Amino acid sequence: MLRLRAIYPCSWRVFQFRTCSCKPLISQMIKCTDEEQVFDLIKKNKATFSEKQVECAFNILWQFQQQRTSFLKNVDCIRDYPHFLTLHNLATSQIEFMDDDTLVNVLYFIQQCAPEAHDLLVEALVIESWRRLERFDINVLSKFSSCLANQLLYYSPLMGKIADIVHRNLETIDDLRLKSTILLMSEELTSQQALAVMSAMEEMESRNSHLIKKIASILHKHLDDYKPFELLKITQTLTFLHFQSKELFVKLRELLLRYLKISVIPSEIAILVYALSILPSSNLCEVEISQIEAVLPQCDLNDLNGFATSVLRWIHYDRKYLDSTTGKQLKLLQKLDHYGLQRLRNSNSLNLLWKELKSLKGDWFTESLLEETVATLLRLMDEINSKNVAEIASFISRTNYLNTLLLDRIASVVVQQIEKIHPFEILGIILPFSALNYDPPQNDEFFRICIQHLNSHLTHSMNLYKENHPRNQYSCEETVLPQCPPLLSPFPTLLSPKGGLEPPMLVFLGFSLAALGYFPEDLLKAIFNIKFLSKMDSQLELLCSSLNRRVQFRLMELNRAVCLECPEYQIPWFHDRFCQQQYNKDIGSMNGAQKQIYKMLAEVLGGTNCVKASVLTPYYHRIDFECVLDKKKKPLPYGSHNITLGKLPEMHWESNTQITGSRLPPGAERIALQFLDSRAFCRNIPHLKGKSAMKKRHLEILGYHIIQIPHFEWNSMALSTKEARMDYLRERIFGEGKS
Repeated sequence: MLRLRAIYPCSWRVFQFRTCSCKPLISQMIKCTDEEQVFDLIKKNKATFSEKQVECAFNILWQFQQQRTSFLKNVDCIRDYPHFLTLHNLATSQIEFMDDDTLVNVLYFIQQCAPEAHDLLVEALVIESWRRLERFDINVLSKFSSCLANQLLYYSPLMGKIADIVHRNLETIDDLRLKSTILLMSEELTSQQALAVMSAMEEMESRNSHLIKKIASILHKHLDDYKPFELLKITQTLTFLHFQSKELFVKLRELLLRYLKISVIPSEIAILVYALSILPSSNLCEVEISQIEAVLPQCDLNDLNGFATSVLRWIHYDRKYLDSTTGKQLKLLQKLDHYGLQRLRNSNSLNLLWKELKSLKGDWFTESLLEETVATLLRLMDEINSKNVAEIASFISRTNYLNTLLLDRIASVVVQQIEKIHPFEILGIILPFSALNYDPPQNDEFFRICIQHLNSHLTHSMNLYKENHPRNQYSCEETVLPQCPPLLSPFPTLLSPKGGLEPPMLVFLGFSLAALGYFPEDLLKAIFNIKFLSKMDSQLELLCSSLNRRVQFRLMELNRAVCLECPEYQIPWFHDRFCQQQYNKDIGSMNGAQKQIYKMLAEVLGGTNCVKASVLTPYYHRIDFECVLDKKKKPLPYGSHNITLGKLPEMHWESNTQITGSRLPPGAERIALQFLDSRAFCRNIPHLKGKSAMKKRHLEILGYHIIQIPHFEWNSMALSTKEARMDYLRERIFGEGKS
């Protein structure tokens, strides 16, 4: 795939324009007559080797190999030279200084001279190329795609991204031969390569309609060759990419139904039904529903969840047609509930149960099985140990369900078995405590042990980024975080090729601890320094947009928390521009409950000039409503600088919340009223979650008196009349009942 042009050994003339310091050594290497002379020069000059000299050395070694007849034997011979490792290490240390052409040339030469499948230098070069991909010119891109082909990475998302770049730049390519090669490219894709490219385009959220149409036509041509799970992937991807083709979707439906009629494997039937539910205007007849019912006793929780998700989707789209088919679907949903609950109640092994639980998500699981799942985990919680504690903890954090006995058990296991737990699992362990705002009984010991254990590996990671901590010298306004390319590296997503933690892990760790009120100074000063932030900035293109936004927000929220809660660290606030851009995108409007509260607040406080809606504080916390009371608890009106919805405030009190005639009078206080919907609380009890609790702390630090209006109070029977709600607001604001 993407055989855009062959890579030929680099011509000697590429070295004609080296700097003066490079020329003498390069000239000496060019005159070498065998490998031993090259390695001798490397040995003598390793302290001053530049990236261009590294490129030259690999090039010459490759030239010598081409002159030999016994290729493999001589490659082994090169790798056995004592100073081949020296050259290898020199190349690794020079990667960030290489220009694009040098980077790809070195990648090609090292592939020829050291073709091990998991060579760390190869991986580091490929990852750096991934980061620069958008800026590669078409010739460098061509060379790079050939290098990927040499590594058999035909199915890597990188190939899909390269194809997307090529198609976007077709009009700017002047080389007619090269353009011709590209326009034949798509036709050469096999069925599996086309599927890989389409999956990569989904991951990149591509909207290149020309390329989508081309790849979809290849998928259509090979549709009969795909297996059920591949047909599901095709259906999901085409739907995500908003591709429409009645002919293609009709054929997909025919194939899925054909497989469904002959399949007897529960997991395969679940896949087929799920794919059918995604297709437009698709439903099941009674015969097919009966086929599903017949296999339910054999299904695990994953299969049952797949069936339930499909049925709920059909019910959602077919609500207006209350026919016999919809009635059958409702009965099927009841049977799914029954078998799901039965499977949980019969579980007697936590490890076996976990295999089914770990990927469960969706409305059916949450509404029908969550309570019983927690009960089952409680019944089996003695089996929580060092091997499964991080996974169970992460699962609990995703459920938003607070069970203190389970979290206490997790904390106890960690304290007792910390030496058996990998430091990289600490984030997963901390997540439920952070998200659900819960401190276990031995919280100080628990968090101290977690942080200490993490430090055993964190020091190496910090050394990759840490410089002397500069103050007020940040060059990065908005930062993003990296992710190793999938299907490209054996390293976990959040680990760097050098064995340390990548920036996402460090930022998420920092935020999770900050939400709990813990601020490890070494971790924070490792994150908030120029080298770390620059590394994050350079890796923007490795992230899909959703992860990109999530990580940027986490870094901003961590920056805000440190500035407000640990001013002694003197870490500056550098997210003004980022927050302003986000606010401009998300001005929004008040929901029904907020509109009700706003009108009533205006009556309670004496007019709309005494209350402000959607206020931004310093550090960009949004407050639903703000008012100011004098020392006698009398509302004070705002002056002409009142901030209206949609207008950005400056970061000063006097411009943000100007009181008529002056700043706040002595004894006056600012009141922040927040309407808290269900997202602010744990799913099962009215316990404030971590982010909401952190916001409350921050507003108090900023000088606000906080009044929280929980949704379950505002919408309760006790406040079913306007008069009751008005009294509720008066009592919360003034400490009094009826007027």
